Amino acid sequence: QVQLVESGGGSVQAGGSLRLSCAASGLSFSSYAMGWFRQAPGKEREFVAAISWDGRNTVYADSVKGRLTISRDNAKNTVYLQMNSLKPEDTAVYYCAEDRRQYYSGSYYNYYDMRYRGKGTLVTVSS
Repeated sequence: QVQLVESGGGSVQAGGSLRLSCAASGLSFSSYAMGWFRQAPGKEREFVAAISWDGRNTVYADSVKGRLTISRDNAKNTVYLQMNSLKPEDTAVYYCAEDRRQYYSGSYYNYYDMRYRGKGTLVTVSS
């Protein structure tokens, strides 16, 4: 059974930090790119960051560049999102997802094209 389970969400004040984790099971984690997406209240789901299957290539939404960092540990089947200098506009449910393209190292990711998706973890940033 394929599972992507996010954790690490919570409430933090503006300027604070959180580290999200996404543990994968039941899939070939190390061969596929992984991405983080988010959905704020009343808004569309949007791309946040992605990392290639080997961890060598990363891509970020302009709104999070320099503040959020995606990484992965293929030995642990886990992808991370380190979130620093958080802003109230970062408040959202954060979802991880596995890309359907094997060995993909490009820069385009669409949530609805991803092969598997987690259920999300809530991040709330207060001003």
